[in-house]
Amino acid sequence: MASLLALAMAGFVTILTEALPAGLLPQISAGLEISEALAGQLVTFYAIGSLVAAIPLTAATQGARRRPLLLAAIAGFAVANTVTTFSGSYVLTMVARFLAGVSAGLLWALLAGYAARMVPEHQKGRAIAIAMVGTPLALSLGVPAGTFLGNLVGWRMCFGIMSGLALVLMVWVRITVPDFAGQAAGKRLSLGHVFTVAGVRPVLFAVLAFVLAHNILYTYIAPFLTVAGMAERTDLVLLVFGVTSLLGIWIIGVLIDRHLRALTLSSTVLFGLSALAFGVTGEIPSVIYAATAAWGLAYGGAATLFQTAIAKTAGEAADVAQSMLVTAWNMAIAGGGIIGGALLGLFGVSAFSPALLALLVPTLAVVWAAKRHGFPAARR
Repeated sequence: MASLLALAMAGFVTILTEALPAGLLPQISAGLEISEALAGQLVTFYAIGSLVAAIPLTAATQGARRRPLLLAAIAGFAVANTVTTFSGSYVLTMVARFLAGVSAGLLWALLAGYAARMVPEHQKGRAIAIAMVGTPLALSLGVPAGTFLGNLVGWRMCFGIMSGLALVLMVWVRITVPDFAGQAAGKRLSLGHVFTVAGVRPVLFAVLAFVLAHNILYTYIAPFLTVAGMAERTDLVLLVFGVTSLLGIWIIGVLIDRHLRALTLSSTVLFGLSALAFGVTGEIPSVIYAATAAWGLAYGGAATLFQTAIAKTAGEAADVAQSMLVTAWNMAIAGGGIIGGALLGLFGVSAFSPALLALLVPTLAVVWAAKRHGFPAARR
């Protein structure tokens, strides 16, 4: 458990490093003497680093021992956040953010496979769920706390604290997390071969479509709530989302090892119903809160579901398959901002619900069809 919680803390540091600038844009803008739009690119460069690094770095390090590789990824956060803390140059800060993104791409590719190797086969899903709990904790608690702290002690101190957390985490990992050998040269699989493994492509499609639907809505939740007359309640709506996300990952952690397929289908249906509710009766506050709760419940365990599915499907090639999942996930994040912005500009928030359903219906069909490989039915 101590080892799995160390992995969860690694996920917490990763997500908080990624999202913290979003809550501190005015302070960062003033500190670096740039516009808030340019400050917002700190998040963009982080995502680009993850997107371009996950697959090639994972493929290149298949033979490396796992714990030193994990420590190197965490060290990347310590260095990047330290540079961000002291940098007075926008360009240098952006380089640091790109480095943090590279570290994130490598860490996310390692995390689920690492957790799965620590436990027996019948506990892999639960182990991955514990390792993933840092993600919703960072989003629901860490980012608001970081924003509050930034207003008290300044944005630079927040990144300095993140560096300190990374250093403490390195010690924790070194003491408690077991080391594993990398793959022998004869067992390493090419990217092309892993992509053709039965079940990998359905999981990747489900990740891309499901997470894209989420990010279209999550990225532009503020304008959506403004149209509904709830702009001043955005923080409360996001709190509801965060709390039910935690509940979602707990439920999935308990049930995933026996009900992966049913949980993935249920999450997709629940997200689809919430999207439908947003579109049909999206101006009634009680409906918005209820739909947000259902959305959080559906999304909270999504990372665990998809990472468990691809880890079990890919077998010994799990780390390479996870790097593909990380790439698809970051493409969905970027795509959510681009597609959601285009929909908002052309059609307004009324286009969000149909767009989400247009993504979630094919997701449901693909998951349903992948009953032998990818999202297999439960076995007695």
